Amino acid sequence: MSYYFTKNLETIFDEAVARVTEQLKGNGFGILTVIDLKAMLKKKLDIDFYNYKILGACNPKLAYQALQSEDKIGAMLPCNVIVQQKDENGVVEISAVDPMASMQAVENENLGPVAIEAQALLKEVIDSL
Repeated sequence: MSYYFTKNLETIFDEAVARVTEQLKGNGFGILTVIDLKAMLKKKLDIDFYNYKILGACNPKLAYQALQSEDKIGAMLPCNVIVQQKDENGVVEISAVDPMASMQAVENENLGPVAIEAQALLKEVIDSL
């Protein structure tokens, strides 16, 4: 079982970030965090890295449902979506965590329906790009 969903887009990096952000919003997710790995690695280690952003996406309704079943589930939140462009060929890769893969580590059957719904929504986001 893969732990992520992925899709390649032929676009510029910033446009890909905007598109995935809008698709996430359209599926009930907000972006809680944005980690610009390229900028962070340059600043902290003086390393030139390719475009790579981690979007911490959260669907408040699903997060609340999960927290009601498992108070430590916050360790698995938010759902991360990455946007990366390894070279200048115009291909940007978008990948989202598969919540079912991460929830398997938690032995709580009440989380199953929440994970299934989150999985379907994130897969829809990736597929719709």
